[in-house]
Amino acid sequence: MTLPTRCFTAVILSALTAAWAARSLAVEPPVIPTSYDAYRQWDEWPYQRIGSRAYMRSTYDRRGGNESADASHYLYQEAETFNVTLDVQGAGVLYFARYNHWHGSPWHYEVDGHDNVVRETTTADPSKKVENAVFIPESAFPSPLTFTYATTKGADLMWVPIGFQKSFRMAYSRTFYGTGYYIFKHYMPGATLSQPIESWSLASVPPQDVLELLRRSGTDIAPQADTDEGRKLGIDEQHQAVQVPAGKTTTLATLNGSKMVRALKLSVPKDQAIDFGKARLRITWDDRDAPSVDAPIALFFGSGTLYNRENKEYLVKAFPVSIRFAEERAELACYFPMPFFQSARVELVNDTAEDFKDVQFTLRTQPYRDPPQQVGYFHATYVDHPEPVLGEDNVFLDTDEVEGGGPWSGNFVGTSFIFSDRNVLNTLEGDPRFFFDDSQTPQAYGTGTEEWGGGGDYWGGRTMTLPFAGHPVGMPRKGPKNDPNPESKIESAYRFLLTDLMPFGRRAVIRLEHGGNNHRQEHYQTVTYWYGAPFATLVQTDTLDVGDEASESEHHYESPDATAPEEIVSRFEWGVDHVTVKDEKTGKKKSKEVFPAQTKTGRTTTNSSQFTLKLRKDNWGVLLRRTLDYQYPNQRAQVFVADATDGQPDWQPAGVWYLAGSNTCYFSYPGRSGKEKYPKGPRGEVAPSAPKVETSNRRFRDDEFMLPRDLTRGREAIRVRVEFTPVKTPLLPGRELDELAWSEIEYRAYCYVLPSQ
Repeated sequence: MTLPTRCFTAVILSALTAAWAARSLAVEPPVIPTSYDAYRQWDEWPYQRIGSRAYMRSTYDRRGGNESADASHYLYQEAETFNVTLDVQGAGVLYFARYNHWHGSPWHYEVDGHDNVVRETTTADPSKKVENAVFIPESAFPSPLTFTYATTKGADLMWVPIGFQKSFRMAYSRTFYGTGYYIFKHYMPGATLSQPIESWSLASVPPQDVLELLRRSGTDIAPQADTDEGRKLGIDEQHQAVQVPAGKTTTLATLNGSKMVRALKLSVPKDQAIDFGKARLRITWDDRDAPSVDAPIALFFGSGTLYNRENKEYLVKAFPVSIRFAEERAELACYFPMPFFQSARVELVNDTAEDFKDVQFTLRTQPYRDPPQQVGYFHATYVDHPEPVLGEDNVFLDTDEVEGGGPWSGNFVGTSFIFSDRNVLNTLEGDPRFFFDDSQTPQAYGTGTEEWGGGGDYWGGRTMTLPFAGHPVGMPRKGPKNDPNPESKIESAYRFLLTDLMPFGRRAVIRLEHGGNNHRQEHYQTVTYWYGAPFATLVQTDTLDVGDEASESEHHYESPDATAPEEIVSRFEWGVDHVTVKDEKTGKKKSKEVFPAQTKTGRTTTNSSQFTLKLRKDNWGVLLRRTLDYQYPNQRAQVFVADATDGQPDWQPAGVWYLAGSNTCYFSYPGRSGKEKYPKGPRGEVAPSAPKVETSNRRFRDDEFMLPRDLTRGREAIRVRVEFTPVKTPLLPGRELDELAWSEIEYRAYCYVLPSQ
């Protein structure tokens, strides 16, 4: 179960890609919207983010299972009330955090060494839920940038950008049910940002214009044709009523020129909504061989079905899409910006037995004037998973396998998916795992499916819809039994990424477990939203295989104090490595290995290493990836760069490379440690931590570091020096320090590039 890599050659590029690159002008990478600008400049969703990397960390079970629903696994403990779940160094922004109810509060948001204590109102008496709980201080965490369990049906969610210039740590004061996942970004020094990164504090107050923008979710947020803004932007709108016969494909619009779609709306009479939701929306950009959007209408607009069991006004009231039931019609709207450069064809594919005689269609566009290589096409990739494979994640998207194959570069921006069509919820234990640019370690690893969808504890079987997360349709397992419509059993969720979107430069693989051990057999249907340009913006230019004599010689590897090469047999973090199956001959249960251990060779040092890497001179910075042995905790080093052609290297500092934690963590869930039973009442919530040390069998890990572009651009080779700077923090207070070292198995250099004339 490996993630195959692709050898990128000129042959792989399609004729369109070559033409696109040939007519492009040499330009600098686009400005990266940061902090609240990422909300304000939501129309720049399609733009490449050269020099930005997103990561999702969580309290997941390090051994690949689902221990206590991926709760309460901590990196290390500094004090009884300081249990660290996230620890990063360098400049960046935390864009999202999710907690299960109020558990863990008070939370510590340590920004650049300053501790900010954040609470939720239920913390005062955690045995009693508060009807209208809020984050405290509320001025720093207002709605709709935050929501608590009363609205989400199980989670506390936080979308306030938390900027840090040097470091950020998150710690829980209480360890009971300490579930969480967090999305943050690092930015390459020298990358052009829309605004400087500033250190956040409790006194920071979100701007009103951003709050007002998010409150408009579910309404028409795109520029209007008959306004001053619309006239300035050159907004054009077409509206028509069409008939869509059963079994036919109907073209709604054919567009020419270089434009960007700003709004796409459909509506039908309410009595045809359910059937209409099963038809497909199909969009083809620039006469490409395959459509980039081809998905069931209901799922594309954020819901597994258009069956409105509870007769709500909104099934989906999200920021980029909405489904609203007016008095007589079902109204669907999409506001994802969608650029194209020559043509666009929008179609409805009616595979149902129903004729739709009154479909209202609106399409709003504006001219697109920026260089084409700055943006990606909008995609909605649909996959049907009728029989999930035991032990293997459901693959929502692999950009190497779509529309003729990769490479692709762009942004992953969301999912809409059915996780059961028979009202089964236990498949929700499955963890999200997202891999970008051939990393063997997921840059994003979550704690469960409903957590990804913004809920908790299976949403309690209830529905909800928020700007960026939701569970729009579904019925409680013990809900009404008198609903004969099979659509009532469809359970779906959505998750959209804007400030927390995840860029990639050559490949994206979006995967989700089906159940806590990849063993549930629910019928999934998935739509993955992403922007993609058919070329790579990350190009691998060199690989140093540490421990290989020839590779070390070629790269002038020097590390006088390093250990001798050592063979390591282990695994990466891909989920469970063994599953239980029934023997076909005996009928007895047995263990089956899903993915075997691998053997790699590497070294460790407690001093320094240096080596040479080849680059492309036209690079806009370099992503340096290291494969390492994660049994050594809290690996940190100072990184320096020099021109490889200099006789005497002129070392320039490039920053701190730090990876917190190790494959050993501690699990602390008072009342569930060992064989103890879950206690009733508040005893578990307020009880002291009960640390239990756990070590996984996954020692291999890929980690990344961005080299500043002013140290790499124009150079065809660089000399890199890493100096180990130990972090002497034990796993638990009073516990003996584990062995500390800097581990090196492989280094790979990827150059950021843009196609030019």
